[in-house]
Amino acid sequence: MLSNILKRCLVAQGASWWPSGKCHGARDCSTWADQAALYVHWPYCQKRCSYCNFNKYVVRTVDEEVMSECLVREARTLIQLSQVSRISSVFFGGGTPSLASPSTIATFLEAVSKQAYFAGDTEVTLEVNPTSVGASCLAGFRLAGVNRLSIGVQSLDDADLRLLGRNHTSLDSLRTLKEARRLFPGATSVDVIFGLPGQTVASWVQVLEELLGLCDDHVSLYQLTLERGTALFRQVQDGLLSRPEPEVLAEMYDAARQILRNNGFRQYEISNFARNGALSIHNQSYWQGRQYIGIGPGAHGRFVPRQDGTSCREARIQTLEPDPWMKEVMSSGHGTRKRTAQSELDVLEEVLVMGLRMDVGITHEHWLEFMPSLTLQDVFGTSQEVKVLEEQGLLLLDDRGLRCSWKGLAVLDSLLLTLLSQLQQSWADKAQQGV
Repeated sequence: MLSNILKRCLVAQGASWWPSGKCHGARDCSTWADQAALYVHWPYCQKRCSYCNFNKYVVRTVDEEVMSECLVREARTLIQLSQVSRISSVFFGGGTPSLASPSTIATFLEAVSKQAYFAGDTEVTLEVNPTSVGASCLAGFRLAGVNRLSIGVQSLDDADLRLLGRNHTSLDSLRTLKEARRLFPGATSVDVIFGLPGQTVASWVQVLEELLGLCDDHVSLYQLTLERGTALFRQVQDGLLSRPEPEVLAEMYDAARQILRNNGFRQYEISNFARNGALSIHNQSYWQGRQYIGIGPGAHGRFVPRQDGTSCREARIQTLEPDPWMKEVMSSGHGTRKRTAQSELDVLEEVLVMGLRMDVGITHEHWLEFMPSLTLQDVFGTSQEVKVLEEQGLLLLDDRGLRCSWKGLAVLDSLLLTLLSQLQQSWADKAQQGV
């Protein structure tokens, strides 16, 4: 049960129907119901990495003009369908979106700005592969409207990079990082992976400490996941490679958290660390259950299609393959392949799972936006199992809300077994009482 819920939440990244929509300090004071984040998927890569099972395609040529036109058309259609009046952030992911030309990025952002309020300082993030972009392209992306970069460094050890199937070297990463920090100071994030086959705690710490001497103010830290169908999965299954034992992985994660904290980084989410206030606005939208619109092949989205006359929030998935997706967009204005309406319990499960990934957890006010008749205290306040977790120093339920301790964040998956069960029981009791 837990693994299915976690997978659904982490892939879909959002809540499933829309809360009260109160204004909480947005610059233009639009309500949460009137705004959305945009995720834009660029599906093309130069090479498939050995660990990656994302929706990406390696092709000889890309008709960028048609792809650009389709991205704009789908964005216009879905923004109109959602009737949002403000775009809170934009994230270009992939694939390798830095393979797109700056003019494609500029065209997309200009089209969106004509349809919904788009502030000059709205966060616009572009994922960058160190080999797909040079200094001139980074400057071009900045002129196009990008104001934040997420660079897939993954490791500074060339042996690790070869194992991962990356087509860049540590030197490529260092050059890209240097130029990125010059053009995007305080707004350059790096991705790094640990738990690689053959990696030790000592070698991992060495990579991380070297990276921290070079990086900016945001680090995303991911444990390697072996996905079926990938080259790395087959190598491990065939016994050609062996990955670190679970206790070693836990030691790697704990060491990284401590090192990052000692270097002034706040762990504001399980995998994300920031200093000097450089938190990702876009990612926080996911974890807070705000609505967002997925654009491009295989993109996921969560929003209320208000133009359809409904108040029910839907989980949407766009057609995976680029060519069929483009044909659908050209004929229908969008390439939505799957629409799923969510129940109220689905929403609360997702709010719980995603919200507890953050160090601030779930405030009482935030929870009540989604379920005014069932408070955090109602659900968890009288549970003996929750009290045990509090006594163990893993969980806190107080006047601020519900959140994990520093110790608890490291073992969130195990806590969710208890918390989800308690939520489901409280929901069943509520239904039985006819509340």
